[in-house]
Amino acid sequence: MNVPNVETGTLWSAFPLDEATVAQIEERFSKFLGKKLKLHLKVEPEIIGGIIVSIGDRIYDGSLKGQLSRIKEHLLDFQKGDMVDLVTGVKSSEQLTDMASVGEFIRERIQEYQQEFDVENVGRVVRSGDGVVLISGLSDCMYGELLRFEGGTFGIAFNLEEDAVGAVLLNNQNSVAAGTMVYSTGKMVQVPVGESLLGRVVNPLGQPLDGKGPIRPEGYREIENKAPGIYERDVVNQPLQTGLLAIDSMIPIGKGQRQLIIGDRQTGKTAIALDTIVNQKGKDVICVYVAIGQKASTVSQVINTLREMGAMDYTIVVSATASDSATMQYIAPYAGCAMAEYFMYKGRDVLIVYDDLSKHAVAYRTLSLLLRRPPGREAYPGDIFYLHSRLLERSAKLSKEKGGGSLTALPIIETQAGDISAYIPTNVISITDGQIFLEDELFFAGIRPAVNVGLSVSRVGKAAQIKAMAKVSGTLRLELAQYRELQVFSQFNSELDPSTQQLLAQGERITEMLKQEQYHPMDVVHQVILLYVVTRKMLLDVPVNRIQEFKQQFIEYMECYHRNVIENIRQSGDITEEDMAQIETAVKDFKPTFLKQ
Repeated sequence: MNVPNVETGTLWSAFPLDEATVAQIEERFSKFLGKKLKLHLKVEPEIIGGIIVSIGDRIYDGSLKGQLSRIKEHLLDFQKGDMVDLVTGVKSSEQLTDMASVGEFIRERIQEYQQEFDVENVGRVVRSGDGVVLISGLSDCMYGELLRFEGGTFGIAFNLEEDAVGAVLLNNQNSVAAGTMVYSTGKMVQVPVGESLLGRVVNPLGQPLDGKGPIRPEGYREIENKAPGIYERDVVNQPLQTGLLAIDSMIPIGKGQRQLIIGDRQTGKTAIALDTIVNQKGKDVICVYVAIGQKASTVSQVINTLREMGAMDYTIVVSATASDSATMQYIAPYAGCAMAEYFMYKGRDVLIVYDDLSKHAVAYRTLSLLLRRPPGREAYPGDIFYLHSRLLERSAKLSKEKGGGSLTALPIIETQAGDISAYIPTNVISITDGQIFLEDELFFAGIRPAVNVGLSVSRVGKAAQIKAMAKVSGTLRLELAQYRELQVFSQFNSELDPSTQQLLAQGERITEMLKQEQYHPMDVVHQVILLYVVTRKMLLDVPVNRIQEFKQQFIEYMECYHRNVIENIRQSGDITEEDMAQIETAVKDFKPTFLKQ
């Protein structure tokens, strides 16, 4: 024998109801819900008239008290001789001249009152602490849904358990206590998007932090979005110049690529990202810088630097500092990505920097442990890989049918003692399309950017370089590798043959040529000319300590006397035999004058 599926609920009425009326209401709601329903009657005179039905975590409000609360709102629009219709909200043609007429008008509308159900999915906080709450009810809640708490606090549904929902709070964390009512919104967390965000500093919810007034967005976009599929993507073959000679020549970045910047603290990771943002000036590339878990003073320095370099005009800064909650740090990169995606789907090229995802993973671990999720390796939850993969996969070069926009990501990861085999570094390395590895030994030796060419790689390679750069940088990595190897052996032997001495001298000059000051990005054509000069061994007679001086003066000389070569390379993207011959002639003419200085 099958036991019927019976659900119980509560029926509130302003006055006692007979059994037949209760049975009629039960029948009506049983048809509506598709299951047998048993209601327990409770008399509550405060609801004035009508009924309220509570079934699980849903409330169907058809009471007169609920209607009157809406009437009260409409009464605020009352003006003498002009009345807003209390039912429809449309201004009435009746001319009401005194409050007696208003009272009569309200009585008429109450008599015409028809029952309407106001359905809400509600729950109640069971436990609250450290910005994390446990909620009973909310049976229809979705993962990642925005929840509204009594008192104006908002949160995100994080854990969907059998009889409870775990949520993290976004604001006013101390205002939520056990017993607080929680309401579903049916929406995911959204952030404002549009041109009005350019030049602004905002928190992960899109609220301004720079004191420049409110933001008037062109729309809103959910922070979690599905990454473009394979058929929506195009080949990554357009270079995104960083302005850094060492990177553009050997570890090129293409528009739509995800290139990891990895290294110990204080090795210049953020400097590379900022140089890349500064280098996009005048190139119609939108930039988004996401600061996660950093000191407020550090973020302030970054903003001031970008402003001084004129880069804030095309940049959005999303800041979740170390003093912000773990929840805000967790949603920061997703919010920044949503703002960047808006421009990508408009057909624009966008660069986004996540600084850094190590702190993002720590924030997520904090939330997961507070929600009592089972810990895994290094106490991180089991889905830590998915955390970053679903973020970085949203970077893409879209096909022409989708507008042809691109989103290039530069995630930053901090290592401990150069250990790139740790949990989070290996995760992100496997997700990205290459990495730029910065080494502290090189940094302290004065080689900046401190790029370890042996451990750095771009999986896009020469496809993301202009032809001229691909031609002149072909042997660069090999020559540097030979130099580093010979440098080690030369320490043990003072007598070296001439060919080895020449290799060491050439390696020293290449290394010196690749050094570059921070916030001084170099034009790609200037890079091509300098690389051609140094790889063709034209600088062996120039002292190593004067290479930096030679770089600056020779480019000025070329701009002044051989402007046609620079324009030819810039327009064609290639370097011809004639251009090469002219560069060699220019070196021969310039070098004697330079060496006499």
